[in-house]
Amino acid sequence: MNHSSFVKLFKTTFIAIFMDSMYFPKIKELKKEKELLEQKLGVKITIVGKKVTYEGEAYKEYEASIVLEAIQFGFSAKKAISLTDERLAFRKIPMKNFTRRKNMQEVRSRVIGKDGKTKRTIEDISNSDVIINENTIGIICPAEEVEEATTAITNLIKGTKQANVYRFLERMNASKKKLDNYQG
Repeated sequence: MNHSSFVKLFKTTFIAIFMDSMYFPKIKELKKEKELLEQKLGVKITIVGKKVTYEGEAYKEYEASIVLEAIQFGFSAKKAISLTDERLAFRKIPMKNFTRRKNMQEVRSRVIGKDGKTKRTIEDISNSDVIINENTIGIICPAEEVEEATTAITNLIKGTKQANVYRFLERMNASKKKLDNYQG
């Protein structure tokens, strides 16, 4: 068996083609960016009503599932496609897991802050994009900073003062810069 025959056999035997689907309550963004998504993700996307099916090689489907989940959450297609870069991460934080409060509007208000200042400050300090839905917060940020951004947001949800959360993030950034300067 020569090398090219072996490669063909390997691809047909071990790289299976799967098909997965998701439900999208807001499908407009996905329909508009479908061709770009197919091209960048290397999967075939089929839209029937609000059901989205995608198929391709397993690792491309996995990548597509992360990108499509971010779009489903509310991020733009262009922002979600950036998740194909392995240095970025997407995380969802269910607010109810971190508070006993029944009034979720109060919790959302704490995370957003007056005129969106708290949300913007967290985004700026942690180099992230944050979207707040009914009871869940979505974050896209560098993978190395996802834990700090998550900790900051969960602390806000728990009731920590905004100034303390900012201080925490700034300390994390300062310690990273020190480490970078030390190594570089």
